[in-house]
Amino acid sequence: MEIAKTYQHQPVEARWYAYWLEKGYFHSKPDQRPPYTIVIPPPNVTGVLHMGHALNETIQDILIRRARAMGYNACWVPGADHASIATEARVVNELKKQGIRKQDIGREAFLQHAWQWKEKYGGIIYEQLKKLGCSCDWQRTTFTLDSEYARAVIKVFVHLYREGLIYRGQRMINWDPVALTALSDEEVEYREVQSTLYYVRYPLEGSTDNIIVATTRPETILGDVAIAVHPEDARYQHLIGKMARVPLIDRRIPIIADPYVDQAFGTGCLKITPAHDPHDYQLGVKHHLPIIDVLNPDGTMSPAAQLFVGEDRFVVRNKIADLLREKGFLTKTESIVNKNGFSQRSHAVVEPRISTQWFLKMKDLAEPALEAVLQRKIQIHPEERFLNTYRHWMENVQDWCISRQLWWGHRIPAWYDEEGNIYVAETAEEAYTQARRASGKSDVQLHQDEDVLDTWFSSWLWPVEVFHGITRPGNADWRYYYPTTVLVTGQDIIFFWVARMIMAGLHFTGEVPFHHVYFTGMVRDKQGRKMSKSLGNSPDLSALIHQYGADAVRFGVMISSPAGNDLLFDEKECEQGLHFCNKLWNALRLIKSWESKIQTEANPVSDFPVKWFQHRLMAFVKQSENDFAQFRLSENLKNLYTLIWEDFCSTYLEWMKPAPDAAGLQITKSYFETLLQLLHPFMPFITEEIYHQLSPRNPDDDLIIKPLPAAAEVDETIIQQGLLLKEVIASVRQVLQLHQIKSNQPYELWIQTAQRHIYDACMPILHAQLRVEKIVFTDHAPEQAISTVVGKDIFYIRIPQLQSTASDHQKQNLEKDLNYLKTFLQKIEEKLQNERFLQHAKPEVIAREQKKKQDTIEKIRVIEETLRALS
Repeated sequence: MEIAKTYQHQPVEARWYAYWLEKGYFHSKPDQRPPYTIVIPPPNVTGVLHMGHALNETIQDILIRRARAMGYNACWVPGADHASIATEARVVNELKKQGIRKQDIGREAFLQHAWQWKEKYGGIIYEQLKKLGCSCDWQRTTFTLDSEYARAVIKVFVHLYREGLIYRGQRMINWDPVALTALSDEEVEYREVQSTLYYVRYPLEGSTDNIIVATTRPETILGDVAIAVHPEDARYQHLIGKMARVPLIDRRIPIIADPYVDQAFGTGCLKITPAHDPHDYQLGVKHHLPIIDVLNPDGTMSPAAQLFVGEDRFVVRNKIADLLREKGFLTKTESIVNKNGFSQRSHAVVEPRISTQWFLKMKDLAEPALEAVLQRKIQIHPEERFLNTYRHWMENVQDWCISRQLWWGHRIPAWYDEEGNIYVAETAEEAYTQARRASGKSDVQLHQDEDVLDTWFSSWLWPVEVFHGITRPGNADWRYYYPTTVLVTGQDIIFFWVARMIMAGLHFTGEVPFHHVYFTGMVRDKQGRKMSKSLGNSPDLSALIHQYGADAVRFGVMISSPAGNDLLFDEKECEQGLHFCNKLWNALRLIKSWESKIQTEANPVSDFPVKWFQHRLMAFVKQSENDFAQFRLSENLKNLYTLIWEDFCSTYLEWMKPAPDAAGLQITKSYFETLLQLLHPFMPFITEEIYHQLSPRNPDDDLIIKPLPAAAEVDETIIQQGLLLKEVIASVRQVLQLHQIKSNQPYELWIQTAQRHIYDACMPILHAQLRVEKIVFTDHAPEQAISTVVGKDIFYIRIPQLQSTASDHQKQNLEKDLNYLKTFLQKIEEKLQNERFLQHAKPEVIAREQKKKQDTIEKIRVIEETLRALS
């Protein structure tokens, strides 16, 4: 079969993915093999794949494909999250386009629309995962609102309530005035913003004096109930216990003392608005102050504000500042930078709000979850970047607000009777049974809580419940696959999800949910900016795959993304991946072309290349084992890229030309197959295609399941010999090019070396690659020759036509090399004399620098001796 001149990724990717699915290679069932399990961080059902997903899912697929080839029973569970806030917002907007309001149609009708929307758009992200080449076990696809998963969520809520860990109470929470729901602390992003500090004059009762307070929120003045000063602030001690008047509305408020007040901020006076600031709320509780809520849930002014009722809070901020100025209460303003909290979902400025919500006590759950990580039952990668972050959060954890004022999600399983008594149960029938028993009545009326649970309250069960560990405890799948092997996720959800999964896993199963956590970095553009639609710097992943192919895109996101570090994505890296695909394809075409050119006699040139590449390949196999054990995937790909492009294609195949004998061809194919195996987890489509094009295959002889070779013994001496040979060939060619010596011009190569035995095995390659007429070993510098130095050896090029000027060229080249080496040596010595470097550098780094110094000294000695001989 004739091989196409160029690699066409689209038909190849479609054909092989369908084939893998048909063969059932992605599906896993418990058997005698050890399991290797990954659960996908469930993307929002509302979403499409972005570059962050591309990085995260590619890493997972690399790990699962390699595990499959290493003999593990690899199981990668896909799924999606119902994403309460995001999905409800999408459906509300869709209905709004039809002129329908959520409140007008009611809960049941709205949920029907939501499910219809999910069925229409929810599968898009799965199809994109397939396009990327993700080898998920699609038969295990899970959705967090699936009926059995939903039962698990409800079961867990009831269990925790009965343990006394879930409670309902009034507290100050984070409120999203756009999504109209409570948020957990972790769902609030704090950003620095440019603000105005307003200095407002409060008249003192019974006096013509005033007290001046600085605030960034003049609209909340209408909810002020006190002014606080520090008890030791001499400026205001005489005012403690006196009364002041709130500007514009003339409310009478006390001046109190509290050590919380920062004497250095503003004027050292703090207005207390318990309904709209968490610190003010705490002070209000402490000093028994009233609460006046001047904001409606949607961020407009409430009737309690008295002024500007129904107007937006930010509009009122400007209006009230103007009115304060007009009435003589505003003394000055100044610009400052402060932090505001924003909703992660709606991006609205979050309001502190006193509200009755459901909470989960976290302290008792956090302690064992922290211990599990500190005792290395779970290993974090990279540990040095994230362990302390994890520890700090777990040691300072706050109770989790788990209720959300939404309809799309798991409805809280709590029912209320007419007296407000609460009955928590898994079903309405159980709740009614409880109520009848408690009241002694048979005709009780109950209504269920209107709120749903925070999305993360369902996804914290993910690694347990995808194997039905809550609903069917002890089932065969759960016993076999749990705990999972590794979790791959972004560093931005270490608290939302990772820490909570560890808590849930330990609390409900007594075991950690996974043994390793691999944190990816953020994907940024090449300028270091976070990718976003508003900046227009977030590429369309589907378009990239269409243009470059999935393998090239996977290569592009992996080639520069060490664990935990941000990835500065540049589309040129996808181009590089495409060039790599073409390089592999051309290697296939070259090797296949040799089938018709097999030499009948043994090729003497092939002896050393075969031996050298065997050890070079085995050295990489050994290094790969270490790389994957340490999750150094990007580094492994970089080194594999070099091994294939430089060592195999540009060196080994070149050394085997014009064509190997039959044995050499078979060995070359076996080397190429091993390289394809090593590359397959990173670039699955082209490797499977080339594997099948390279040689006829038996049924089920597919690369995706082909066992990886074990590392064999490595002879480092042979590897170094090959590297030296590469350097010699490159250096001699450079000299020939520099002096414009044509390829058909005869010349002699004289080698001055103390290690002739190294070159003896390479003589056929030197002759073939350099097209040299004669190679001579010498112990002195020949007359009239051009020279170059490689390592400790000197190579002289003698050409009859250049002999009149060769000596001068030789001296000039040697003197140039000598000057460079002396400067290089000086820099090394300066580094080795630097105390800071010696104190902070690792021992192996210092040893490398010392070796560089000794090698450079030796090169200088050889060149100086040669120059003396020439003189």
